[in-house]
Amino acid sequence: MTRIIRSVVACAILTSGLITACGPAPPPPPKAAPPIVVAPPVNEQMKRLAQEAYVYAYPLVLMDVTRQIATAKAPVNTFAHRRTLSDASSTDIANPDADMLSSTAWLDLSKEPIVLSVPDTRGRYYVMSMQDAWTDVFASPGKRVTGTDKADFAIVGPRWKGTLPGGVEEVKSPTDIVWVIGRTQVNGKGDIAAVNKIQDQYKLTPLSRWSKTSASRAPAAAPAPNARVDLRTPPAEQVAKMDARTFFTRFAELLPGNPPTKDDAPIVEKMKKLGIVAGQPFDPSKLDAPTLEGINEAPKATQDAMLAAAKGTGGAEIRNGWTFHLDLGRYGVNYGKRAFVAWLGLGPDAPEDEIQMSTRLDAGGKPLDGANKYVLHFDTGKMPPSDAFWSVTLYTDKKLLAANPIERYAIGDREPKTNPDGSLDIYIQNANPGPGKESNWLPAPKGSFNLMLRVYWPKPDLLAGRWAPPPVRPAT
Repeated sequence: MTRIIRSVVACAILTSGLITACGPAPPPPPKAAPPIVVAPPVNEQMKRLAQEAYVYAYPLVLMDVTRQIATAKAPVNTFAHRRTLSDASSTDIANPDADMLSSTAWLDLSKEPIVLSVPDTRGRYYVMSMQDAWTDVFASPGKRVTGTDKADFAIVGPRWKGTLPGGVEEVKSPTDIVWVIGRTQVNGKGDIAAVNKIQDQYKLTPLSRWSKTSASRAPAAAPAPNARVDLRTPPAEQVAKMDARTFFTRFAELLPGNPPTKDDAPIVEKMKKLGIVAGQPFDPSKLDAPTLEGINEAPKATQDAMLAAAKGTGGAEIRNGWTFHLDLGRYGVNYGKRAFVAWLGLGPDAPEDEIQMSTRLDAGGKPLDGANKYVLHFDTGKMPPSDAFWSVTLYTDKKLLAANPIERYAIGDREPKTNPDGSLDIYIQNANPGPGKESNWLPAPKGSFNLMLRVYWPKPDLLAGRWAPPPVRPAT
């Protein structure tokens, strides 16, 4: 009897009181077809506008993510120095420079100027490339511009007004965020200690702590690192994962301290149609569904477009198999190129300071491979035109320096011997070319590789495109 009562009660509960007696269970209803999901309409015009805004904003957001990661490792307004030259064991950066030691710092000018002090380098080449938050190079103190004497430079933000101490030269930054990328020439391993001493004299001091007494020049206390910062995922990947709301909100928050230029006024007006306004979070709730869908699709569509562009030349010059740009570092309203270069890798110098040329091909268009022997021949009077120095560096297909028995990773105007007529041959091969040629040997791995020619402080012939490297020819 108890079981019968329980059954009746359970049946009554399941029927929510609508059925007073339990009879045989009715057959199950036919299985319903899955609902048809109708994609929301997309406002294509607003999608194109959102993509245009994304391209414009991308360098600023990427720089900010990069800054956040870097300053979680080294305090803001403080130099991080590379103390040794890269070699075959170095895997922390791609295409490392085998001729220079770097000294980099992220500056925050929102509160006050920062004074950069440099020592007398006694003629040694160095450059302090200063990039604003949009990746434009706005100043390059160093041997080319300011000489090599001891000097002090006050880097001031866009809103700062005041008077600087005597003997301190003002350098006006367009943005509160500044990336200083310093490079100092090294003449081989035996010269590293001397360069380290110079690096120790590169100083960054808040203006409020500046005076001629060294005791008061201690840097301000560094803020505690943000524990929420992702230090493992590369900056470009972090930006690529941002949805439209996250990306455009971060962009809008950065605008007050890193204002657009006057030439950017047209794109700034266009962005207001999307609800992107300086200092205000991006609020999609005010947009209609088609507009919102178009904006939401913009990040992935733009990232896909940059990936496709990377498979082409990206607007580079290609001559004798060498690929290079003559217009990096200052982009004006060429937002597409600025975004693409940032996506490829932040930090290129202005062309007046350095031009990089790379090749993976020999004169016949075949990939360079250590199974073959090559010669890079410079005719008399046709060396890379430079007022500082130049070098050719060899990299593996993983963009790293190749291990070799003489630990030579680059060769340039300081090592090889010229021919009697003043021409120059650089031998690029896996095996030692033998007596009389080893000084001009650039060792290659057994597999595929590529070359990069760096010209520091290039002369007008290169800047104007009147000079190009010769092709890499198979040795006869």
